[in-house]
Amino acid sequence: MYHNGVYHLFYQYNPLGATWGTGNLSWGHSVSRDLVNWAALDTMLDPTALFDNNGCWSGSATILPGGIPALMYTGRIDAGKEVQVQNIAFPKNPVDPLLREWVKPAYNPIIRLPTDVPGDKFHDPTTAWVDHDGLWRIAVAAKVGGPSGIASTLIYRSKDFRRWKRNTLPLYMSHTADMVECPDLFPVAEPGVEEGRLGYTSGMASGVLRHVLKLSVTNTTQDYYAVGRYDDAVDTFVPEMDGERSVDDCRSWRRLDYGHMYASKSFFDARKNRRVLWAWANESDGKDDDIARGWSGVQTVPRKVWLDKDGKQLRQWPIKEIETLRSKGVVCWLEAQVNAGGVKKIVGMGAQADVEAIFEIPSLEEAETFKPNWLLDPQKLCAEKGASARGGVGPFGLLVMASGDLREYVHPSSSRCSNTIRSTKCLCAPTSQDRLRERMCTSRRMEALWTWTSRSIREIDHSVVECFGGLGRTCITARVYPKHVEKSDSHMYVFNNGTGVVKVSRLEAWRLATATINAVPGGS
Repeated sequence: MYHNGVYHLFYQYNPLGATWGTGNLSWGHSVSRDLVNWAALDTMLDPTALFDNNGCWSGSATILPGGIPALMYTGRIDAGKEVQVQNIAFPKNPVDPLLREWVKPAYNPIIRLPTDVPGDKFHDPTTAWVDHDGLWRIAVAAKVGGPSGIASTLIYRSKDFRRWKRNTLPLYMSHTADMVECPDLFPVAEPGVEEGRLGYTSGMASGVLRHVLKLSVTNTTQDYYAVGRYDDAVDTFVPEMDGERSVDDCRSWRRLDYGHMYASKSFFDARKNRRVLWAWANESDGKDDDIARGWSGVQTVPRKVWLDKDGKQLRQWPIKEIETLRSKGVVCWLEAQVNAGGVKKIVGMGAQADVEAIFEIPSLEEAETFKPNWLLDPQKLCAEKGASARGGVGPFGLLVMASGDLREYVHPSSSRCSNTIRSTKCLCAPTSQDRLRERMCTSRRMEALWTWTSRSIREIDHSVVECFGGLGRTCITARVYPKHVEKSDSHMYVFNNGTGVVKVSRLEAWRLATATINAVPGGS
């Protein structure tokens, strides 16, 4: 949240170890002035009360009228039965700019476990909002009807932010997903209209006609979203579907990210009138590796999100402040050519860099014919047609975090296929090493999204590679652990595995300085 000139990031944290701890789970707390450089504070929610003695789990922040923040979170009680309830906490000293101490009122829990929901399937309250009737709302993830019940997002209403009543209808139900988590509902402005925050005391933001519902699905560990209509009279959300997508099956919705990203959460940044998305980049190696490192999981680069002009999908882009880490020296290519099978080094780039590139394809005559079944399993397609395989047009793109001998690398890339109706883009991040075995890919329709001959890629990398294709319409996050980075032997290349020439119409690359991450105030 943004409050009194300070950004606050609250996150799940086990102070006693690098892996999940049930009764130990707390809320970590970090603060920043710019969303880039962060200072660590003491844990601010610990499992110390009867209503959270088996862990303080996920939740959200809401700024109440008068500027007082409130944190709603899931408390886990009774280790034997695993009962989950919803609690609230307030700052002990609201004028403290860092909000270092928090109080959990004795009247917790404010929402008890419903009788039709299993004990461990009721969690992750959202940021609250107020609608035209003056009532507060929150959404909570639940599985209604027992262990084999329906994945649901329940709505609760309140007059006073203390006593909450469940709405008759859920916000959304999916009969196909196993369980949904970390729901996020927010408005999106129509093109040309200023962004707004969800509800609050002034009612719905002017010009907001659509909303986005984001759900994290446990059996796929992926985040999905739909643009649709939120009916504030009955508190239901109806997705606007197209093509192969299903209203009922949220797993068919668009994904926020096609890689190692889960449990995302957005907030409205009142300072710059924008919506900012945070997400957890989980590890792709093993638990023993987590223990050896002493930590597990990182946050992605914060991203600005907004509705694309097509009105159907979100776009994401690293926040502008990330550019403050760019070095003054910049590599700039204009109208460069990469021949078939060619590799060109981008001189001066190490393991941490920010790159923007636009590629042009002279002709699509040699492109493969699009096959509709490719949309069914993009990851399988990527494994079969990764960037190492030669095609008529591509794959082409960047080799990032590459060793000098090119035995290790990550290559977010592009393949192009066409027929008379549509074209598809395959954006992949495979690697050459078993420990970097993850492959991510997305195939999608291309009409009115990109021109036929150009596409753009943006990379930000270190131990995380974040790729933003098509000016933020498709995103992939990869967790990678190349051995050569430990020796400071990391490079970057442009490659073309197609049979024809690919033109790099523009490429700009910057080395990125290291941000201050979780420094302890006072140096203690």
